[in-house]
Parts: sequence; structure tokens; C-alpha cells
Amino acid sequence: MNLSEAVRLRILQLCEQNHITINGLAMLSGISQSTVNSIIDGTSKNPTLLTILRICLGLQIELKDFFDDKVFFDLDDE
Repeated sequence: MNLSEAVRLRILQLCEQNHITINGLAMLSGISQSTVNSIIDGTSKNPTLLTILRICLGLQIELKDFFDDKVFFDLDDE
């Protein structure tokens, strides 16, 4: 698994844990739904750290908590 796939999976996981939709996440995070959709559908291969930070702020978690998950262990070098 590469980094963009891990970010995608982590976002989906957090949405499920918080019982929110992708649209709900976009609204909470103050980013466009198209930005979130592009991460989820793989169009965006390199989501920016600022975008991930905004997602974290919307979910009221710290950036370190976003990345402290097994999906980020043993990433490929892609």
C-alpha cells in the first residue's frame, strides 16, 4: 500500500468511526467536497499536509493521531 492509499483508508475509517459522510467531513473541515472526493477516489495522489490538517481539525483530532494507525505501517515506496 502506498501513502495516498493509506490516507484514503484512514479518512474512510475516521468517517465511519465518527458516523459522518464524506460531505459531512468536508463541511466540518472547511474544505470542498470535491477535494475530499478526489482523495477518496484516488484522483489526488498527493493530498497536502494542510488538507490533512484541516481534516484533523474538523474531526477534532491531532495530526499525530491521524497518522498513528496501522494503515501507515509498512508503506511501499511508491
